[in-house]
Amino acid sequence: MHDPILPETGFVRLPTILKVFPVSKSTWWTGVKAKTYPQPVKLGPKVTAWRVEDIKALIAAKGAQ
Repeated sequence: MHDPILPETGFVRLPTILKVFPVSKSTWWTGVKAKTYPQPVKLGPKVTAWRVEDIKALIAAKGAQ
């Protein structure tokens, strides 16, 4: 599966994630806190991102349910 929004590898920020995994921002952060969604990586003091591989795995897992 190749999604034109998600790169093959690397990191993505929250606005990109919410385009491919349509939940509200607060729902996303609740899921992160509950560890049902992937954990973020701090790239800088004000930069939070997620591994593309983790997001693709989440989408695949939710699609299989």
